[in-house]
Parts: sequence; C-alpha cells; structure tokens
Amino acid sequence: MSLSFLASLTAVSPAEWDALLPDNNPFLRHAFLSTLEESGSVNARSGWRPAHLVWTEQGRLRAALSGYGKSHSWGEYVFDHSWADACQRAGIRYYPKWLGAVPFSPVSGPRLLGATSALTTLLAELPEMLARHGFSGAHINFTDARGDALLAAQPGWLERLGCQYHWHNPGYRDFQDFLDTLMSRKRKQIRKEREQVAASGITFRWQSGGELSEAQWDFVYDCYANTYALRGQQPYLTRDFFSLLAERMPQTIRVVFALRDAQPAAMAFSLLDDNTFYGRYWGCLAEFDRLHFETCFWQGIEYAIAHGLRRFDAGAQGEHKLTRGFAPALTRSWHLLRHEGLQQAVADFLPQEREAVRAWAAEARQALPYRRDAS
Repeated sequence: MSLSFLASLTAVSPAEWDALLPDNNPFLRHAFLSTLEESGSVNARSGWRPAHLVWTEQGRLRAALSGYGKSHSWGEYVFDHSWADACQRAGIRYYPKWLGAVPFSPVSGPRLLGATSALTTLLAELPEMLARHGFSGAHINFTDARGDALLAAQPGWLERLGCQYHWHNPGYRDFQDFLDTLMSRKRKQIRKEREQVAASGITFRWQSGGELSEAQWDFVYDCYANTYALRGQQPYLTRDFFSLLAERMPQTIRVVFALRDAQPAAMAFSLLDDNTFYGRYWGCLAEFDRLHFETCFWQGIEYAIAHGLRRFDAGAQGEHKLTRGFAPALTRSWHLLRHEGLQQAVADFLPQEREAVRAWAAEARQALPYRRDAS
C-alpha cells in the first residue's frame, strides 16, 4: 500500500482512472484532465504543476484526487489571496501549496475518487505527505456531498462556503413555459432583449465538438482569448486544448455560434452530462447590444429545456444572473494549513464568513424574478 504524487496523469491509464468516477461529470475524466496537461495549459511554468494524489494497493489504483502544486492562487475561484498576503506580511511561506481541484473550472462535483476505506487512509496520511514535499497546506475546492462528509470526519480540515447561481429546469416544455413562471415585468424585459438581438440580424447555430473544423476552433479560441485580453489578462487555456478535447470528448462539447450575415460574430462554449449544462467560455469579436445575455443565458436555457437537462451551471460569480432566474447555490471547499498560527486564524474567521454567505444566499433569493405563485 502506498500514497504518492503523480507528476502526470499519463502515469495512469484512462480506464483505471475513470473506473473511480462515481458519475459522468466530464471535468474529472482522464480525457479532460490529461488534455489540460498535454495542451500545455497546466504545467510548472504556468504555476499549475501536476501533483495528482493516488493511493495504490497491490499495484491497483484504489483512490485518487486530481491535484496541483501551486505557486499562485489564480484560476481557482476560491479566493485565498488575503491569506497569502497575510502570510507574506508575517514572513510565513504560503507557496507552494497543494490544490485538489479541476483547473480553471469552478464546478462542484466528485473530488475524492475511489473506495471510502482507501480515501480515509489517504486523507489520514496526507499531512505527512504535504510536509515531505514542502507544501504549506492542502486545499480541495468545489466538493460534492460525499467529499464533504469524508473531509468533515478528518481532524483539522476547515470548511469554507461560497455562492454561485444555477438555473433549474423542473420540466419546462419550452422557453415560453419558463417565461410564464416569471413576473410580468421581467417577462417583457426578456422578450425585448431577445427581440433586439433578432432585429440586429443575429441568428444562432449549435454544433457538437466533433462537428467543428479547425478553422472554427480558431474562431472559438480567438473569442475566448479576447475575453481575457479585454481585461488585460492572459488566457488560461492554450489553443491546442480545444482541438485535443474535441478529439477525446466530442460528445460532451456544445458550441453555439452567433452569426451575422452568415459569419460568426460570437460564441459560447459549454460541456454537458446527462443532467447538467455547464456554461464555460464566452467571447465575441464584434459587439452587439444584449448579445452576451442571449448567447450565454437564453440560448443555454433553451438548449437545456429542449434536451431535458435539469440544471444549468453558468460558472462562478455574477450576481446579475439572479434576475435571469439563476438561484443561489452554496459551494464548499476544504482547507488544511500546516502553520499552526495560520490554521487557527483561518479557523476563527471561517464561521463568520459562513454565516455571511448563508445570509447573502437567503437574501439573494428575494431578487429572483419568479412569480410568487409559480410552483
């Protein structure tokens, strides 16, 4: 029996890794995680050094966490910059830290993979592994209920809450059925927004990952990269990521193109599983009024309804999603810090933060646009 860090997911076969997955969440699949590595999107140079935690017994993989040695805190969507800043002022080393997560993907789901008994042993031995490899602590982001229960049962792990906004489909027949559940004022506003986009000559075309040409992937990447360029940032993903993922997971990819005079002007890139539509990336090369809302939200909701998907996860942050019918959803992360003073300071802070997050989520529900008599 042994616990180790893997410097690349290629050390594990896709069949062996995927056999640990409890569902078909696309973000934990070997194909997705290995594509991040092989495309050069995650590596030591980008501050995401692969360090996957694996527990083996008699040569068989029994438990695992996808993980990375981090030299910064960008691309995580659970913000610990204030902790790192406090450490720097106090002369405490915060980096490198170990992060159990899916890079650049604030999507809740299974993080602790494998048999419960093996995972319990893995977590018990993790603190010694962190010390041996020089990590200041461990952070596991966007866990599911099973992961929460396992981590809560281990000493030292600190729970942190966050809030996202998800749209839920109770079984709408079509987009109009969804609109009928909204307050009159909001219903009229959405119709007006959609009419403005249509009046500008914009049409939409959906394609799956296997249907796109390399020229179309060039356009997708240009739009994606432009979104970051407008904020003065470098994109996290490389151009190769999109082509490689389309080869390996074409059935999970959906891209909607916004067309003007039959030419693409914008796009939204999404992934899906049996129940959930995951909105990931948006970008445009020409600006049109209300195009972002139509491409990213209304098109996604229409697609989810048409294909019987029960949830639309549109990503992190964005309080503006509330007025478009996306309800508050609590997310969880877990933290274990080796420095006793820092561990205690964070432990003192988190109960107050959790209370504030829960209060915000309850208050935010009042901004939802649904009729009070809608079921």
